[in-house]
Amino acid sequence: MGGKTTIRVLIADDNRTVRKGLRLQLEGAAGITVVGEVTNGVDAVAAARSEHADVVLMDLQMPGMSGLEATRELTTSPDHPTVAVIVMTSFAIDGYVSEALDSGAVGYLLKSHDSDVLLEAIHAAARGHALVSSHVTATMLQEFVRRGSSRDDRAIAHRLTASERRVVGVLSKGVTSSEAIAEHLGVSVHTVRSHMHSAIKKVGLEDRTQLALWGARNHLS
Repeated sequence: MGGKTTIRVLIADDNRTVRKGLRLQLEGAAGITVVGEVTNGVDAVAAARSEHADVVLMDLQMPGMSGLEATRELTTSPDHPTVAVIVMTSFAIDGYVSEALDSGAVGYLLKSHDSDVLLEAIHAAARGHALVSSHVTATMLQEFVRRGSSRDDRAIAHRLTASERRVVGVLSKGVTSSEAIAEHLGVSVHTVRSHMHSAIKKVGLEDRTQLALWGARNHLS
């Protein structure tokens, strides 16, 4: 997906108003084409294949096959080796978030999101990165803070530079975009991305969502 100039997006939601709203946000967006709309999980799986979708915007609660089941099918089947699923929901509940990510989704956004967050998530998913909306991240962070850190986590935290710790600290508060973190710290976006990449490698994680949760658990926020 990373080398494509146009990202093919499939919308899966049983609510016609939601589908129309998502399409309106995406039409005219640079580098994005909406290739179809479906109303249930079975059709989402079939359409992702027939329309060669790169990213699927998946509702959780649909008739027949649920969004979670469809996500699991899409992300584990060899028939869909490159499709990325972003879950779209009205629920910022830790259990839903965890289950969606465990099912293979690379993003979890509330339907009340801003258009720029949706576009950022789609482009991130197409590059193989994850993005979780700040409100959802905050819900997850609360649970990780409650659980506390381990001795190994605390030892790893000391490997981070002061600048890296500051970036992770802001990220752990639910500020997920590099631009917003840069503005908060008064540094360049390039600097933020560099520190974030370095911190992810040092901690042994895969993406900024995992880093945000790790930072919150270790009280870097």
